[in-house]
Amino acid sequence: MSILPSNFYDELLQSDGTPRLGCEHVAQWLKENEAADIATLNQQALSMFYRKGVTFTVYSEASNIERVIPFDIIPRIIPLEEWRMLEQGCTQRIQALNMFLHDIYHERKIIKEGLVPAKQIMVNECYQPWMYDIKLPFPIYAHISGIDLVRHGDGKYYVLEDNLRTPSGVSYMLEGRKITESLLLDLFNKQKVLPVDNYPQLLKENLIACSGKDNPHIVVLTPGRFNSAYYEHAFLAREMGATLVHGYDLFVEDNFVYIKTVSGRQKVDVIYRRLDDAFLDPLAFRPDSILGVPALMAAYRSGNVLICNAPGTGVADDKSIYPYVDDMIRFYLSEEPILLNVPTYQCRKPDDLKYVLANLDKLVVKETQGSGGYGMLVGPKASKKEIEEYRLRLEADPEGFIAQPTLALSTCQTCVDEGIAPRHIDLRPFVLTGPDKVRIVPGGLTRVALREGSLVVNSSQGGGVKDTWVVDTQTVQGGQ
Repeated sequence: MSILPSNFYDELLQSDGTPRLGCEHVAQWLKENEAADIATLNQQALSMFYRKGVTFTVYSEASNIERVIPFDIIPRIIPLEEWRMLEQGCTQRIQALNMFLHDIYHERKIIKEGLVPAKQIMVNECYQPWMYDIKLPFPIYAHISGIDLVRHGDGKYYVLEDNLRTPSGVSYMLEGRKITESLLLDLFNKQKVLPVDNYPQLLKENLIACSGKDNPHIVVLTPGRFNSAYYEHAFLAREMGATLVHGYDLFVEDNFVYIKTVSGRQKVDVIYRRLDDAFLDPLAFRPDSILGVPALMAAYRSGNVLICNAPGTGVADDKSIYPYVDDMIRFYLSEEPILLNVPTYQCRKPDDLKYVLANLDKLVVKETQGSGGYGMLVGPKASKKEIEEYRLRLEADPEGFIAQPTLALSTCQTCVDEGIAPRHIDLRPFVLTGPDKVRIVPGGLTRVALREGSLVVNSSQGGGVKDTWVVDTQTVQGGQ
């Protein structure tokens, strides 16, 4: 195993080369096995992903190539004690974000108090006037969330971004766990790894609870098989026992939503949508959308169907709103944030813009509406030409960008062409918010930048995924 410089936090080994808490068995396994043998296991894992059809689509390529998600066989370990802190931090954060969304579509207290500028909310392209003053069964807007976390060289976790619209990747987490249990059974059984396989059941229970009905009819609304996450849409519908539908399968009559079936129409109570706001309803949003359901928002405003996540949630995960989340936690919960935000420069502010333009080679600059690693500049890795081209974009539309210092993302040993080597990773826990509690399956999805030195973990940018083992270290130590 090779070790990166000490400014990167190694998730497996401490600075003296000894395994971290909970990592003892994995470190020993890596030591005892030849890199070639681990590479063979890794290839078996990739083949299993291929046979299952676990794919994503690369939109940046002209042919929109569908690829198998790269899966790395070496797991990432998180001790249970550490996970509990992350769990509490994600719970706190999503509670505040849901309260923020309810507030801005109702009383707007946070705006009146001057904590968040009205302009950054009201003219945000993700703010949906259709959502104003809707009375939901419960004040929950982001029912399913993905909070992206990174560990910096200081050993602390930072929130990179909040995904509240249609977060994806949970199928990779579930399929990855099945593979590691199958191929690494002896290693897996040497420690107590907390399970994740109950996520589909928890998701279904959460949708039922949020609907306020005993036996609601649930559908998963997909834009279709050409969407990058279509595999996941079909996977979750199957696992929940829900119906996978396209927009043309549904229709609205008298403000109720129905599905067409061979035995006649059936009323729909809950729509787990994997479709962006703009395409949900051509009568309310984009009139050219053929993916949505005409009059869906009328049915929603009438309280006759629940849409998860709610339209308009995107305003809370917009990167220009991100710097205010700590203030939201203090304002709505009267608590100090458990998880840290990355220091952020808002390019809409003249002083921040001036600093960013002078330091483009040192910063990561992102579009406020960007996702999937598209449209960002990683200054330290960019060429002079790329920096100058980005400078022109930034000067033309400063309100569309934020900038952050380049974090020293932690590393995990990874199976790559050169052998076993450290690669940078992040973590996306999946958060389910219900009327009575927030539930998070232990671990979430670890994404890994497979290219040496790369800090971009997105699959669309060449990244892969790992299984995340939350390990009860007391059980591990007791069994030694």
